Amino acid sequence: MAVDNAYIAESFSLLAKLMDIHGENSFKTKSYAIAAFNIDKLTEDLTVLAREKIISIKGIGPSIGKQIVEIVETGELGQLREIIQKTPPGVIEMLKIKGLGPKKISTVWKEMEIESIGELMYACNENRLLLYKGFGEKSQNNIRDTITFYLKSQGSFLFAEVEGYALQIQKNLRTAFPQHLIALTGSFRRQLEIVDQPEWVCNIPPSELSSCLSGMEFQSAQTTNEILTASGPENISLKFHCVPSEAFYSTLFETSASEAFLSAWRKKFAAMPNPPSEESIFQESGIPFIPSALREDPAMLDRSLNLQSLIQTSDIKGIIHSHSNWSDGSQTIEQMAKACIEQGFEYLVISDHSKSAFYANGLSEERVREQHLYIDELNLQLAPFHIFKSIESDILNDGNLDYNEGILATFDLVIASVHSNLKMSEEKAMNRLLRAIENPHMRILGHPTGRLLLSRPGYPVNHERLIEACAAHQVVIELNAHPRRLDLDWRWIDYALRKNVLISIDPDAHSIAGYHDIHYGVLAAQKGGLRAEQNLSSFSLEHMKRFVSEKR
Repeated sequence: MAVDNAYIAESFSLLAKLMDIHGENSFKTKSYAIAAFNIDKLTEDLTVLAREKIISIKGIGPSIGKQIVEIVETGELGQLREIIQKTPPGVIEMLKIKGLGPKKISTVWKEMEIESIGELMYACNENRLLLYKGFGEKSQNNIRDTITFYLKSQGSFLFAEVEGYALQIQKNLRTAFPQHLIALTGSFRRQLEIVDQPEWVCNIPPSELSSCLSGMEFQSAQTTNEILTASGPENISLKFHCVPSEAFYSTLFETSASEAFLSAWRKKFAAMPNPPSEESIFQESGIPFIPSALREDPAMLDRSLNLQSLIQTSDIKGIIHSHSNWSDGSQTIEQMAKACIEQGFEYLVISDHSKSAFYANGLSEERVREQHLYIDELNLQLAPFHIFKSIESDILNDGNLDYNEGILATFDLVIASVHSNLKMSEEKAMNRLLRAIENPHMRILGHPTGRLLLSRPGYPVNHERLIEACAAHQVVIELNAHPRRLDLDWRWIDYALRKNVLISIDPDAHSIAGYHDIHYGVLAAQKGGLRAEQNLSSFSLEHMKRFVSEKR
């Protein structure tokens, strides 16, 4: 970036904000902010002024004047470089979010231990900001909305963020072109957790499609004879493969498979000219139809799975892992239970946060006992529907859970998760997790890596050892269905199944609306080849009662 007055002013402005975030000397912080303001208003070009002239400018002074000269001569401010190096990039990025000033960012970083915008979004969804000074419901909602708008400009999206958008465009196109072939394809059709660009295959002439998209307020451009790209006011890039009718199904097949899968396919099978359907491509090759969700790993071409029996959302019989207003959820347990009944579920596993999760109003031992009495009353009222007494117990640094044996024994089901001190080496993470898995009260390992998609990679783990330990100790592994988690990663489901480890698709719901997230968990589970009988939340009520009664 060229050094000019605007660049110099921005350097001092950023320095002032970062110093404020770090809690440094308020007098110095204010002086840099004032300098930035004054520089921004100057009509004289600082890059050509003599040093003596710079120092004499009102609101500058010798110290800041010297730093201006440093920027002009070297292109950067050393003090700014140093403070940037000790500030997480995600914390700096928070300055782009309207409604988040340095003081609030300092609280988010130092008190909430949040270091990225994605983590902050997740905290908003869990109502965690409300527990800290300076944040109310209105400011939390404003921050959530601003982050949502900001993330849309970054180019990569969670599947859940583009699903409704893509399906609505699909619906509009089919209405506009009822006689044409139109289908979603690409990473969206493969149900990948992150989608960079929704794609379609169609037999609509590019000129007609472009005209239609223009009427829908999209700007489009034809990049090749067959490819049309477009973007709308939401700033999401779209891609259309416009092909002749006879090439529709072959193109749909090719664009809804990974490069590795497609390369292996081409080495193994001859191309089928002008196939009348996708199914015919597989029939011609002599293998069972492979759903697009499973067209990732070339090894799938040699598998003998019954791929038509993949788990479906309708197979989920109960909501496991949910938070009520006893901790950081939005609704009462009664409201959440009645919503389960209305939606056809047979049971609810209420899993509020444990006492170490002070940031989430975790339950003390006394509150645990009070909640259990309340659940007993509700079970009498709501029978045959059943609420299981659970907890999401924090896995402490040494691998212990944060209640004593006596309290842990009172729960029907203990989910154990890591929520704090996430910056660990693989050795530290594995020691912590393996110790927890050995605890006889633990039944489910919650979100095993702590990742947040597009925000936080999670702590490093040896997945093979982790899964093998769960197999040895009969611990279920959660597939946390929140679209920002989807943890366990679907890429490890097959290994878990080969080790006879149960998976549990759980929404980690902090509100009734969160129940819908099981949909995203199921889509991810399908990519791992999961069947209903291999999933804990697909157990019937009676089956779940037997599971609960069978101690490890």
